[in-house]
Amino acid sequence: MTLPEPQEHARRFARLRSAHRTETQEDYVELIADLIAETGEARATDLAERLGVTPATVANTLTRLKRDGLVEMRPYRSIFLTNQGSALAARSKARHEIVLGFLLRLGVSSEVAEMDAEGLEHHLSQETLDAMQAFRGER
Repeated sequence: MTLPEPQEHARRFARLRSAHRTETQEDYVELIADLIAETGEARATDLAERLGVTPATVANTLTRLKRDGLVEMRPYRSIFLTNQGSALAARSKARHEIVLGFLLRLGVSSEVAEMDAEGLEHHLSQETLDAMQAFRGER
């Protein structure tokens, strides 16, 4: 394998760093939307339990999400998604479903497909997602 030109190499890593920056945001808003749909509310304790992180980690992340205009929080109340947060959650969920469906269609077990989709969904280009949908017969 030949290394890409320096500018191309830098472009690829810039895209990867960008995906890593938004990955946590996407995971949180998607989970908040799922919790609201499933239980009627999203609480910080539920997020910590489902994500396997400490309450302090959740509190810090929610502060960043609020700063970025994705969630609204009030003391002793549930967590709410803003319109921007809801839109991001919907996009994230759609990406997840595309990747999950593709992996299942390939014959990957549902447990492994779910685990792998969770990481892949954040790093795939729209071109790759479109190809996955086409492979599944959705386009």
